[in-house]
Amino acid sequence: MTSLSHYDLFIVGGGSGGLAAARRAADYGVQVAIAEPASLGGTCSARGCIPKKLMVYASGFSQLFEDAVGYGWSKSDSQFDWQKMIAAVNHEVQRLDKLHADSLKTAGVSLFRAKATFVDSHMLEVRGQKITADKILIAVGGKAIKPDILGIEHALVSDQMFHLPEQPNHLAIVGGGYIGVEFAGIMQGLGTQVTQIIREDMILKKFDEMIRTEVQNGMIQHGVHCLTNTEVTSIEKMPEGLQLTLSNSSHKIVNAVLFATGRTPNVAELRLENAKVEIDRQAIAVNEFSQTNQSHIYAVGDCTNRVQLTPVAIAEGRAFADTVFGKRHCRVNYNNIPSSVFSNPQAAFVGLTESEAQQQFGVDNVIAYCTTFKPLFHSLTDRDDTASMKLVVDKKSDRVLGAHMVGEYAAEIMQIVAIAVTAGLTKADFDATMPLHPTSAEKFIML
Repeated sequence: MTSLSHYDLFIVGGGSGGLAAARRAADYGVQVAIAEPASLGGTCSARGCIPKKLMVYASGFSQLFEDAVGYGWSKSDSQFDWQKMIAAVNHEVQRLDKLHADSLKTAGVSLFRAKATFVDSHMLEVRGQKITADKILIAVGGKAIKPDILGIEHALVSDQMFHLPEQPNHLAIVGGGYIGVEFAGIMQGLGTQVTQIIREDMILKKFDEMIRTEVQNGMIQHGVHCLTNTEVTSIEKMPEGLQLTLSNSSHKIVNAVLFATGRTPNVAELRLENAKVEIDRQAIAVNEFSQTNQSHIYAVGDCTNRVQLTPVAIAEGRAFADTVFGKRHCRVNYNNIPSSVFSNPQAAFVGLTESEAQQQFGVDNVIAYCTTFKPLFHSLTDRDDTASMKLVVDKKSDRVLGAHMVGEYAAEIMQIVAIAVTAGLTKADFDATMPLHPTSAEKFIML
């Protein structure tokens, strides 16, 4: 006979949003359970942010070895070991998984290492066990998708990059979004020949024009071959590798091809139809409090049609717990969310692009303060790398509407600049701040 368990809150998905909600709800004395069939931490910890950033660090050493010569160090003949790096990265993923599990245990949260599906709107099934809950939170994240073209089974998605047994000599990356751009920089830095294929004339479609231009030019300068206004129409496995047929009727042979052309909410196997949960554009429809059309069922993170970023999922998970169990009616503020691209060169921004500001405030009411310079570090290296910064300002109020940067440490710098933009500070406030010299960040004060 199938056992039946009941909880105050049952969470489907152990990613960033689900974990944040579980811990916060447990703080309110709620009896919580969470189901996750894969690594805890979701895409960020296991298949995205963390392992990818570790690979970014690994790829940067090739340039540092070369730069060191200009500072008096002898030339290094160090060799890169792909298998060692992959093993180290996945060991860290396993460590984080255990850390999350221990944290849940300490908080008194029950963990099911299995997939959960809906039986009806109040009942779920987990590994043959029936479970009911007063409140249900769906936090299953998203997953990478591939287009339906001939031979697509030979292509990789980003999740698989962390488990490749061998480093490809020549990798084609299809897609000009941040995932494709980041992996292009990673693999080029590790010694792989990279061809980036994008269907438009520039990468990073929704970013500020300065970021798009400077990152793309920087990638090309560092050795990435960019094919613009091009699509892959088919893939064929050949003795010498994978043959890509391109939209211009030409062909290219590579060792591997990564499709980074989009992600979709990971809801297909939840059996949401049994719970009668409303879907909007393949995602779970929610209101400002993350509540679905079923009043006791909620959803946060990438499985909804909102901003798909780890800090946003965490904020939504905590806001859900504060609202439902803390009775605080918390809403997440989606304005001025800082974002970064750990590409080579790196980029980051917060607030409006210059184009968005012009559309919202009028072309004549917006002024952009820009600079491009060679960082001090490269005064003694052979590289011609530069950094670029931009502040987008409302002429009438002098308020800084957006900040954009391309260059080393852009993400670290932008995190602090985001405080100023979120606080609504003006260009005069920036100007009145004493710069810290010599740094790249001081250029934001001196624009």
